[in-house]
Amino acid sequence: MLNLAGTPPLAAMAETDSRRLIAADLRALITRIESSMRLIDAAMMEADTLETGFACGDPAGSADIIVLDDVTPRYATASAALSACRAGLGHALQCLSESGNPA
Repeated sequence: MLNLAGTPPLAAMAETDSRRLIAADLRALITRIESSMRLIDAAMMEADTLETGFACGDPAGSADIIVLDDVTPRYATASAALSACRAGLGHALQCLSESGNPA
């Protein structure tokens, strides 16, 4: 559970200040999600490299290699979920921007 004891009450803030606070929070969440997506991409590439023995790219003869693993689908599912969250947060930020200048 989140501890919001240190968060200033939005009701006591001016509307512009509360929008700015919300926009900053949304941007921070978007940054964290993008960071997690990069970590997942790196983990997928590392898992692929370990499974195939090849670094990124398409070395000669690697087209004949088929790798079946149980890790990639989980990474792909997590990445898709984060992508959907990212899109939703971006939309929320856009909606907030349309209601005023959150700067």
